[in-house]
Amino acid sequence: MDRVLSGMQASGKLHIGNLVGALQNWVRLQERYDCYYFVADWHALTTGYASPQAISESAEDLLVNFLAAGLDPGKCTIFVQSGIPEHAELHLLLSMITPLGWLERVPTYKEKIQELKERDLSTYGFLGYPLLQTADIIIYRARYVPVGIDQVPHLEISREIARRFNFLYREVFPEPEALLTEFPKVPGVDGRKMSKSYDNAIYLSDPPETVEQKLRTMMTDPARKRKTDAGNPEVSPVFQLHKIFSSKEEQEYVAHGCRTAGIGCIECKKVLIKNIFRVMEPLWAKRKELRDNPDTLRDIVKTGTEKAARVARETMELARDAMGLGKF
Repeated sequence: MDRVLSGMQASGKLHIGNLVGALQNWVRLQERYDCYYFVADWHALTTGYASPQAISESAEDLLVNFLAAGLDPGKCTIFVQSGIPEHAELHLLLSMITPLGWLERVPTYKEKIQELKERDLSTYGFLGYPLLQTADIIIYRARYVPVGIDQVPHLEISREIARRFNFLYREVFPEPEALLTEFPKVPGVDGRKMSKSYDNAIYLSDPPETVEQKLRTMMTDPARKRKTDAGNPEVSPVFQLHKIFSSKEEQEYVAHGCRTAGIGCIECKKVLIKNIFRVMEPLWAKRKELRDNPDTLRDIVKTGTEKAARVARETMELARDAMGLGKF
């Protein structure tokens, strides 16, 4: 099967936007491809180097959520980036051949500096993020990387770096292709895009009572002041979540009830709470099981890391040989 590679940065808790936007897609892909999924803890150091303990805690929670969401270690390879030093070696070799201008023109480089003004990002690690990302992908000679259409430009630099290596030395790395994925826009409880940065997220680690409270207080159509006022469901963030979690019949029911003032916002939210709980309850149960049995989690990661390391070592032998390294 063709190989797929994807990872998540260990920089905080996952929320339901990550679940429907990425993890559920990963679960589907593991049935069709040879999938490698990893926790990118080194990547988290590029902006969070001052708080490594937080990165470690986040990495563990990511792994728990990977498995709770349905990733099957019998069908995919799950590992932690820092457990495979070959990633760092390939990153080093790629840094020798990549023009500085390529890194400086990456779309998110200047955007992130502006967004995270309170942090000192004048480091090589931050500038060289795309090189480590490229190493992560091409060291497994992955054919596909699942991304949304807006992320395709970020994958292009990985293709250019692989192409440059193959041109300078010998063809070792396939150029990774985008496996286009539709990521639904998931609104947060305040109506903006769900994000840790906005503190408006419903986290996978939130207990049921917290999830219910967040949904009950979530904003709806701001123009609808009373139950007797007709509303517009299309401007309601709650209805946007209905489009993701509720059936077509339920969507029609709450939309009609909103437009005609036939139901109030509380009743609309009750339907959504029921449907989100239906998705979250198996995940909560699996999270508890993994938390109660930490050895199971460690064994899964150990097995996955060993498998990924074998592939990474094979690739590095090819890369060193192509560059004429390691002969003595």
